[in-house]
Formats: sequence, structure tokens, C-alpha cells
Amino acid sequence: MKFNNEHKALATTVSKFIDNEINPNVDKWENDGIFPAHELFKKMAALNLLGITKPEKYGGMGLDFSYALVFAEELGRIKCGGIPMAIGVHTEMATPALARFGSDELCREFLAPSIAGDLVSCIGVSEPHAGSDVAAITSSAIKKGSDYIINGSKMWITNSFQGDWVCTLVNTSDKLPHQNKSLIIVPLDTKGITVSKKLDKLGMRSSDTAQIFFEDVRVPQRYCIGEEGKGFQYQMMQFQDERLFGAASIIKTLEWVIEDTIDYTRQRSAFGKKILDFQTIQFRFAELQTEVEALRALIYRASEIFVDNKDVTKLASMAKLKAGRLCREVTDACLQYWGGMGYMWENPVARAFRDMRLLSIGAGTDEVMLNIICKKMNILSK
Repeated sequence: MKFNNEHKALATTVSKFIDNEINPNVDKWENDGIFPAHELFKKMAALNLLGITKPEKYGGMGLDFSYALVFAEELGRIKCGGIPMAIGVHTEMATPALARFGSDELCREFLAPSIAGDLVSCIGVSEPHAGSDVAAITSSAIKKGSDYIINGSKMWITNSFQGDWVCTLVNTSDKLPHQNKSLIIVPLDTKGITVSKKLDKLGMRSSDTAQIFFEDVRVPQRYCIGEEGKGFQYQMMQFQDERLFGAASIIKTLEWVIEDTIDYTRQRSAFGKKILDFQTIQFRFAELQTEVEALRALIYRASEIFVDNKDVTKLASMAKLKAGRLCREVTDACLQYWGGMGYMWENPVARAFRDMRLLSIGAGTDEVMLNIICKKMNILSK
């Protein structure tokens, strides 16, 4: 992946924004269990950061995914996982299918104001009994006149407390599971929608997450994204944006976790010398940083293929798998070198330990990634 001056300028803009507008507030937002999404997103929109890859006619920048990659990587500098995740949901999880397949009317009503920071979006796929098994969702949308009547629920919905609309995957027919689903935009102020209390999560504390219930929720059929019955395929495509973006967003997180731990071991002494002076610890840091660089190379290669509009499913799944596992390895290894201080809730490495654990679960578990990779290798058991 070769970056030009425009890529570098974007990275500088994002870095300064994080330093000035996000990191000084992270501790407060983590304690509050929520961050001001509308306020923050509006500031980001003023810098053209919410529609990097989206069409210019809707207020986006019309750039390729390499620029979203740079954006994602810089978000890893944020000292928590909840805010980068919430931003990623808005830019790379709820809106790609809308931008690719939505009607002009639908894009002007929901995509353009989302890029402008006037609306906050959510993605509604998972359900209490259907997480990674997307085909098993049971929420439904039945046609009545010119509307859909939606019933069911969606679980673990990021931005749900502050969201204005949710890109919802529902069953719209009795056809086979991969042919009966549609993506439908549902405004969250629609009658019949109930949002649960905030879920008490292990990590990602600054990101508001809840369950959404739909009871006879009526929306126009024109809110369906693209063709009815193509929702499963659209969501599988949307997952590639999500997985690559998510993997890229943890590279610099892992780097600052390593750097902060190196700094601490320079100061902490045990058995008559600094912790960092033990060769076994030096070697471990070298191993961890090497793993991060290998992950970066994999993500860059996958992104190049994605930019060329080629099938990136296998490499995106590999990147997501490796990223999730490396999050666990790096944060666990580094936490150990902090000793008792690493076990304190407010320790930034402890926060990363909690937050980053989600990457092996969300957007498809490690096991789902392995299954996809096996399919692409033609070695899946019958």
C-alpha cells in the first residue's frame, strides 16, 4: 500500500482531532458510559471525516477505501475502544449498503444527513439467539399496503441510545434463509420501537449499547435498500468493510499499548534492575511489535485488493481473525508487565484488555472467520 500526500494530510487531520477533541474527554466518557455522538460527529463532519468513501453528490469525498484505511488506523490512537467502534458503525457498518444500493431518494433522506453529522446511525443484524449465524435471524417485515410492518428485536446495537436510524436486516418472505432477507432503514423515533436500558458490558464502556424491540413498527416500503430479498448478500458485502475497518483500527492501539508498557518497564524496578533490562522482556516486546507489523502488512494487502474491486473475503477474514487474536495476545502480555498496577480498572492497558476482547466476537467470531477461510481454501468438511 503506497500512501500519497493526501493520505498523509488525512492522517494528520484525524490525529489532531483525536488529540484535541477526543482523548482529553475519554476518561469522562468512559465513566459516563456514553459520549456525545451528535456533537462529536458534527465536528467530524466539518472536517469531511464521515463520508470519506461515500459519493460526492451526497456530501462525501468519493475516495477509495485506502483513505478509509488511513482514517481507521488513526482512530486506533484513541485511548479507548468504544468511540472508534461507534464511529466505525456509523461510517463503515450502517452506511455502505445504503451508499452502494440505496435509491437516490433514500440516500438524500438518510445518507446525506449522516455524512453531514446531523443523523447518527446504527446497524441492526444480531439478535438474542442469532449473532454470527446471520441466516438464523427471525425479525420480520410484512407488507401492508405501501408499508412494511416490522416485528422482532435486535441485540447489542451500538449507538442505539443516540441513534436516529438503524439499518435493519429482517425477513421479508418465506423463501430460503439466504434469499428471504432485506435491509430496511428504520427511523428510531418510529412508533412501536422500544430501546432497552444500556447493556452493562465488559468493555467499550463509552459506547452506548442496547437491545431494540420492534412491535408493529410501520415504515414505507421505499425504505428498503436495493432489491427486496438481497439483504443477506448486501450484508455479507457490508461485512467486508466492517472487518477490514475494524482490523485496521486496532493497529495503533496495539502499538500504544506496547509503547506505554515499555515506558512503564523502563521506570519499574525488580530484583535490583529495571524490568526492561531483562532480556526476555526485551525479546517479548520485539516479538509483539513484529506481529503487529505482520498484521499491518496483511491488512494493507487486503485493502489493495478491496480497492481494486476484487473478492477480498478470504483476506479480510484472515485479517479480522488475526487482529482479534493479536488483541488478546498483546494486551494480555503487556498487562502482565504492569504487575499489580495492570489490574487497576483505570489503567489504559487494562482498558484495552477489556475493550479489544470484542474483536474476536463482533462482526463474526473467530470460528466464523475460520469457517469462511476454510471455504475459500476448499477444505471445509462436508
